[in-house]
Amino acid sequence: MKAASKQRSARLACRRLGWWRLRTGAICAGIFAACSAVPAMAACGDEPGPQVDWSECEKARLMMSKSDLSGGVFVETFFTATDLRGSNFAGADLTRAELSMASLAGAKLAGAKLEKAVGSRVDFSGADLREANLMAAELSRSSFAEADLSGAVFQDSEMNRSDFSGANLSGADMSRAELARIVMSGAKLAGVSFSYSNLSRADLRDVLFGDADMTGAYLFLTQLAGADLSGTTGLTQAQLDIACGDNATKLPAGIAMPQRWPCPDYDDDP
Repeated sequence: MKAASKQRSARLACRRLGWWRLRTGAICAGIFAACSAVPAMAACGDEPGPQVDWSECEKARLMMSKSDLSGGVFVETFFTATDLRGSNFAGADLTRAELSMASLAGAKLAGAKLEKAVGSRVDFSGADLREANLMAAELSRSSFAEADLSGAVFQDSEMNRSDFSGANLSGADMSRAELARIVMSGAKLAGVSFSYSNLSRADLRDVLFGDADMTGAYLFLTQLAGADLSGTTGLTQAQLDIACGDNATKLPAGIAMPQRWPCPDYDDDP
């Protein structure tokens, strides 16, 4: 993988240098030889298909629903506003891909790598993201409603204001993630790690947390009315004292309902 990364960096350097400069002078002759030895750039004109390499290609605002892109390489590819509904990205590499306003509703992304992928308002609703790697991804205001995210890694990601309603997050790692104002109604959270994540103002009403790990999670004004936290681990009184629950909220043994519950209504910015 390191060799492939070096080759990609070399290709990009050669492209930025510009072939027209290589025609002047003996010094540039050596650079020309070095660049010629680098494997060819990703074939951006190739038709969609398994194992295609569209690294650093512009694929914005296209209609590509139900494409088979399994095992493909899409490092730093621009998919802005592209229709990829129902497409197969199983095992694909979308590291640092740009996905703003793209639709991957119902897409197959099991085992896909989306590390450091960026974008807002991405539609992953109903998608299969089992065991996908979204570490350090920045996908705020996106929809993961009804998606299968079991075993997915969201560590250090930014998912603020995203919708996880009805999603299966069983065994997912959301530690140290930015999850402010997310919605998780009806989500499956058995075995999820929220350790040291930011869940401020998140809507977690009526959620069954199962054995989720809440160690160090920031719960400022987090909405927990009707939620079942009785089986969670790592939850402390101090965390709940700044959250918002009600008489129906189920708490772990040894933790009392804060006297300030239910919280008063707060003005909330849009």
